[in-house]
Amino acid sequence: MKLIRKRRNGYALLFAASICLAVWLGMAFMVEAVFTLGVISLISLVLLVRQSRLLYDATLIWDNRILAVPSALISTEDSLKQADTEETVVSTFGILIGSTIYRWGLDGVHGVRLSIVQIDQERMYLIFGDKNQSMRVELLHGMLHKQTVVESAQKLWHETGIKAEICDW
Repeated sequence: MKLIRKRRNGYALLFAASICLAVWLGMAFMVEAVFTLGVISLISLVLLVRQSRLLYDATLIWDNRILAVPSALISTEDSLKQADTEETVVSTFGILIGSTIYRWGLDGVHGVRLSIVQIDQERMYLIFGDKNQSMRVELLHGMLHKQTVVESAQKLWHETGIKAEICDW
């Protein structure tokens, strides 16, 4: 989330600086430079809006977290990748892995949905997607007591409506 906030602040600074330079050069009647800085300002504004939306989504996920773990293993039908980030957060609204957000439940029946949650002694497996593609995320949860696992499963069921399958406890 820090990286998302840092990028947003950088885009805001670029936008403010390019607007100020465009106004200053506009008073000096340097039309070509003003046009170039205007294009840079427009691009930085679009990037700023996109990053602000991403930060809003990340904040929503962070504030409504169910589980936070240090790393994740992400697999799709095509690839498998390890995501060693400072933190991976599972929430009612999606999952935040580093600066990447996977949201579920946005587009109703046809959108991305969380479908399966399995918890064993070492890992939690989340499978989500739509009818065309699904993703599987493996999380090293670090829960040592069965009561903690049961509480996390109940919270997942209450918040997302998906009943977690608890194995090997």
